[in-house]
Amino acid sequence: MNISRRNLVFSGLGTISGGAFGRVSENTVRAETVNLTENETSFTLYPVGQVKKQHDSIKLQIFKKYHDALKGLDGFSHVFVLYWFDRNDTPEKRNIRQVHPRGNRKNPLTGVFACRAPVRPNLIALSLYKILGIENGTLVIDKIDAFDGSPILDIKPYISSIDDKPKDVRVPDWLKD
Repeated sequence: MNISRRNLVFSGLGTISGGAFGRVSENTVRAETVNLTENETSFTLYPVGQVKKQHDSIKLQIFKKYHDALKGLDGFSHVFVLYWFDRNDTPEKRNIRQVHPRGNRKNPLTGVFACRAPVRPNLIALSLYKILGIENGTLVIDKIDAFDGSPILDIKPYISSIDDKPKDVRVPDWLKD
């Protein structure tokens, strides 16, 4: 799928590449690809909630219209959270293809698809978190590498039979330290 990134906009908030962001809500934030050529596919992203960081508490506040989608999640201990690195979005950062992982120049220059750098063509973050509680459409989690107010794109339960790591995992030397 070839998706145009230069034309991704947040309706009602200005262009995503300009970093013009307001308050995330279920009614105002919508990302979509526009002005497509014959090889591009159109899609729309609707955030399902936002990250709330208050003192030592980290919550995923799910928009009211998605509260029923949380049914049964209390049976799981962990969730994958997909969110948008909204405050890291500039045309320059989207064009960075290689970085020194973890910002450490001692690490070899590495392609962004081979590390977890927050600069990438599409600023979608994926992380696994422990659920500490679920209350009134809000998930309380143990940690998150996101800013307060970051848009949540999706939540998926951790299922060991699907998500358990394979036995023959290999990582580069720079990651072993």
